[in-house]
Amino acid sequence: MKTYQKIYLLLKEKDDYMSGEDLAQELGISRTSVWKAIRQLEAHGLTIEAARNRGYKLADGDLLLPDLIAEELQLPVYLKADSDSTQLDAKQGIESGHTSPALYLAPYQNKAKGRFGRPFYASKSGGIYMSLRLSPNVPFLEFKPYTILAAAAVVKAIQSLCDLDVQIKWVNDIYLGHKKVAGILTEAISSMENQRVTDVIIGVGINVRIDDFPKELQQSAGNLFEEQPPFTRNQLITAIWKAFLETDEKELIALYKEKSLVVGQQVSFVENQVEFNGTAIAVTDTGNLVIQLDNGKAKIISSGEISLTSWSASPPNE
Repeated sequence: MKTYQKIYLLLKEKDDYMSGEDLAQELGISRTSVWKAIRQLEAHGLTIEAARNRGYKLADGDLLLPDLIAEELQLPVYLKADSDSTQLDAKQGIESGHTSPALYLAPYQNKAKGRFGRPFYASKSGGIYMSLRLSPNVPFLEFKPYTILAAAAVVKAIQSLCDLDVQIKWVNDIYLGHKKVAGILTEAISSMENQRVTDVIIGVGINVRIDDFPKELQQSAGNLFEEQPPFTRNQLITAIWKAFLETDEKELIALYKEKSLVVGQQVSFVENQVEFNGTAIAVTDTGNLVIQLDNGKAKIISSGEISLTSWSASPPNE
């Protein structure tokens, strides 16, 4: 672990001022090295208060610690400081022979993309951007609903750390109230010759506490918190993938259904250039959405995108 990471942990544990001399003695380094480490923490977006005769205090922000996350999850964790996309990092990991499963993190992304290749806003501070690579190597017909499972794991993790009532908009978005706070992108790598899915990359982006949304996103994008969160990003990242890897699949699917934002709502979608309208009535165990069309017929959709034609006064379960 690097010096600035060790100092971050000491300041976080102290929750008060700690002198440069004490920090230097604790780590066996010079006070000049302490000062340089403090500057590094500030460069990572943390707010460090400095007071004469008192020392340094962590006032705001947190630091991604891949070694700590790797120890908790018992899998390799790669942090890339300058990443175009953690999805691309994971794909490059496959080409480089990285073992699987493996987790790829970035403090921000230069070219983040969501579903359908759409740009995804990734702030330079206050967000979580990560991709988990798995190697299921299963026939196409045995492919699991990874997006559904990951969305439920995000919800379960947040619930385990705080009392926020987040919900899921089919198929891959996490909402708090009427604003999107997280999104999931699942990509599969397959062998057409063998008819198998060899690798899966599950990307997750979460707005923990972002204060620089572009103007065009300020009405639709939101944060989990507007002030300092009661947990660190390291804790949330660990909780998400523990929930994903350790929770029974049936339990996650049940939670996904329970936290559905769209069931009972009026929705619209386009199929073969034709717009359909109806009421979402259920989510199946495989993650398909059942819609009662306005003409009385039921339709099941397994992919694509839906729009809520009108929000109820309060989202379900709010």
